[in-house]
Amino acid sequence: MELRSFLLGGSIAVTALFASAFCTRHVTAPVVDTIPADSGISPVTFKQPPQQYGIRCWWWWLNGNVTKEAITRDLEEMKRKGFSGACIVDAGGQNQQGNGDVPEGPMFGTTTWRELFVHAVQEAHRLGLVLSVSIQSGWNLGGPDVTPEEATKHITWSEATVAGPLKTPLTLPLPPVHDNYYKDIVVLAFPKKKISADRPAIRDLAVKAAFKEGNRSGFDTEKLLEDVAASPGEEDVLAEDIVVIPGKPDDAGKIYWQVPAGEWTVMRFGYTTSGAEVSTASGKWQGRVIDYMNAVYFNRYWNTHVEPLLKSIGPLAGTTLRYLQTDSWECGGINWSDNFAAEFKNRRGYDLSVYLPIVAGKIVGDRKTSNAFLADFRKTIGECIADNHYRIFAERAAQHGIGIQPESAGPHAGPLDGLKNYSFSEIMMSEFWSPSPHRAHIEDRYFVKQASSAAHIYNKTLVGAESFTTIGRHWNDVPWATMKPAFDHEVCSGLNLVHLHTFTCSPKEMGLPGQEYFAGTHINPNITWWELSTAFFDYLKRCQYIQQQPGTTVTDILYYYGDHVPNIGHLKEYDPAKILPGYDYDLINEDRLLSLQVNDGKLVLPHGVTYRMLVLPETKILSLAALQKVHELVQAGALVIGFKPEHLVSLSAYPQSYTIFQRYADELWGNIPAATGERKHGKGTVIWGKPVRAVLEAAGIAPDFEVVAAHHQYDYIHRIVQKQDIYFVSSQHETETSGEFAFRITGRQPELWNAVTGEVIPARAFRQENGKTIIPLHFDPYGSIFVVFRKPISVQQQGSSTSNTAIYTAIVSLTGSWQVLFDSAKGAPASVIFPELGSWTANPELANYSGKAIYTITFDVPTRKKNQRYCIALNNVQDIGIAEVKLNGKNMGTTWTPPFQLEITAALKDKKNILQITVINSWRNRLVGDRSLPPERRHTKTNITLKPEWTLLEAGLLGPVQIQNMER
Repeated sequence: MELRSFLLGGSIAVTALFASAFCTRHVTAPVVDTIPADSGISPVTFKQPPQQYGIRCWWWWLNGNVTKEAITRDLEEMKRKGFSGACIVDAGGQNQQGNGDVPEGPMFGTTTWRELFVHAVQEAHRLGLVLSVSIQSGWNLGGPDVTPEEATKHITWSEATVAGPLKTPLTLPLPPVHDNYYKDIVVLAFPKKKISADRPAIRDLAVKAAFKEGNRSGFDTEKLLEDVAASPGEEDVLAEDIVVIPGKPDDAGKIYWQVPAGEWTVMRFGYTTSGAEVSTASGKWQGRVIDYMNAVYFNRYWNTHVEPLLKSIGPLAGTTLRYLQTDSWECGGINWSDNFAAEFKNRRGYDLSVYLPIVAGKIVGDRKTSNAFLADFRKTIGECIADNHYRIFAERAAQHGIGIQPESAGPHAGPLDGLKNYSFSEIMMSEFWSPSPHRAHIEDRYFVKQASSAAHIYNKTLVGAESFTTIGRHWNDVPWATMKPAFDHEVCSGLNLVHLHTFTCSPKEMGLPGQEYFAGTHINPNITWWELSTAFFDYLKRCQYIQQQPGTTVTDILYYYGDHVPNIGHLKEYDPAKILPGYDYDLINEDRLLSLQVNDGKLVLPHGVTYRMLVLPETKILSLAALQKVHELVQAGALVIGFKPEHLVSLSAYPQSYTIFQRYADELWGNIPAATGERKHGKGTVIWGKPVRAVLEAAGIAPDFEVVAAHHQYDYIHRIVQKQDIYFVSSQHETETSGEFAFRITGRQPELWNAVTGEVIPARAFRQENGKTIIPLHFDPYGSIFVVFRKPISVQQQGSSTSNTAIYTAIVSLTGSWQVLFDSAKGAPASVIFPELGSWTANPELANYSGKAIYTITFDVPTRKKNQRYCIALNNVQDIGIAEVKLNGKNMGTTWTPPFQLEITAALKDKKNILQITVINSWRNRLVGDRSLPPERRHTKTNITLKPEWTLLEAGLLGPVQIQNMER
């Protein structure tokens, strides 16, 4: 006998579990990419959400090698599987990491390419799908026609020592030049000073001066506001001692300056191209990256390459084609543009010329001054990128009724303010990774929290992500084990729109599994399990249906993440306010901080979203504008938590700004605050030195979600939709877990909404106490559940049971011989008898088989009772872990999560039950078998190199297969 438990409740003992929940559904109504406001979520709609809530994908046009036939096939399959749309990404990458090439198709934007694009848009319109398109091939915006003048630029310089007095013209060496392109900025001179060879360099200067990117996952950028300890007299020069030599050198490098007596350092500053190139582009779409800081160059690119695309589809621009895309920043540093000096003076209020030696590693004034200039320098770069690139991108797209969805906020720490860049997007596009050697740790895999914070503070609905990215895996991803937990993790961070990475368009001439990008989880109609994939896609769709509903996310804390650049948010667990688990937070930047107001002691954004407290960064650094706003908020009644800010890291309005800064800080925190304290000011309070959780608890604000009795950790997200409270709870454990969970709500009947099955049942076991509803829950491996509070009940009402689980008892174990049918065209016998269940790899004739197999067995259940409910549990299905069950000719559904269980009550008989189980494994074993064969004898064809380290994976139905009855 086997006992196990499952979520249960309601007047019916158990819902129809998986039965018929995963049948393929065709929705013929066109997609409307808006989220309608209604009376809240509906169990009926949850069971079968309309297509508009379906997932999307990066639709990879690999090396441009696509055909109209393949385009139509892909779009029709997306429609059949319930996708809401796709993003066309023309890109290369097929031959990276030692993989093979694929034929080169038409170059992006050419007449032939546009014909394919127009065909795709027209077909998407016919099918009611939403399209996006990346506005280039590859990423790092640019292309073959970008001139050096239009390209990303770096400051460059030369240095000479001159002895005076001297009245003859100076001939200055040309600074290092790239791309045969150079323009002068300024020539500076200052008295030469002997500097000790032991003087520490300005720490992280290459990143501080934006010559290169920071951390690939955006970490440690706040450390750029710091430097090594200063030493007396270590400076190269004081700012007031720097001479700006009038004019610029002529073509021979000569400049006229009457050199005073003494030795002088003369520095010639100019700019050249950075050398950044478009990455991972198809075919001949190679070239320089455009200057992101100058709107002139973006507009030129738009007029040449984007406008013709949009005109080619006429009225379908803004209707079927709804979004434009560019990928993440991976082009290194950028620190100059033609108009940058003017931009800097306009934004920071002072001339940068005399501080340029700092970019070259000199210390001007002192380390504090030099570091402050570099912070101003990077902040200006970030603002220019935001205003002159992403803002212009959004404005040009809006002229066609189109939104933008660029990955504009990392994770690579380019000179970006991630939240500000997101402000121009309609879809806050981020990314997350499935387990992969390239990004093996969770801090390098999950990035959605920043995107959802942007959606919340800028009043946007859709939080998208390039989803299930990997490098190194090929056709061995398991939906329940590698994909579902990653998705669930990011749902808890605010994700509500998956974009599969990657759905590669593969013309039939490319064979099976066909052409593939070197990275990403391969999901397209060429995968072996596409036929049964609807079950997995429906799970994602149900979650998205719930999470896309208009409403608010319950977040008690607003964390100000500073005004420094780069500034990239991290995964939720980074927890900068240190409030996890059980509470949630949003990030806010300086741009949106300045829009906050206070109402009844709560912080309020212009669109009405509220927070209980503002937490300041631990750096003890604020901008003057931020500190002034904090002062205003506290005066108006806000509660602010954080240490007294100690200094500015900016030269704007110096030294007056420092005096004003100190006055505001003293008014809020006092002159010399103790290590821990609390201080009233106006109607509000500042608290410092105390854990934020302790402050929340002291204010009577209990955790929103608590694990009361369990041995594992869980994550959650809480949203309110039309006065309905909706919690999504995720177990990130590969084994079954159970526990009691407390939710900060009472007076509502808890309901359990299972997105795997689509079933909704009221919880029968719960108790209400101390302002909380406590519910016992059970989770299958990597399980998840929506806990919904919709219907009012008395706060005195308690549940009528002690458990929300059902007990499954095995009454029949299906032993004996199984007949298994294989596809003989794929190198296997047509039929094999299995005396007992086992892996295909144990049979030499089946070891390299990849594809579908149908298991058949006949069995009796002599103890069957009419009023009893029954399930079948497959228990172990390899390697994809997906199976379809038919009993006595009736389709019982598809199962893809352990214990691979389906209800069979409606079809079960006492005797002569005919059971058919369809199991599909991945391409991996066939590829391993083909590895040693010459191409003409292989069953597969792909550009992906078949690696020698690949081994056979267990495959098939391993069981034991059991018939179970179900009891509360």
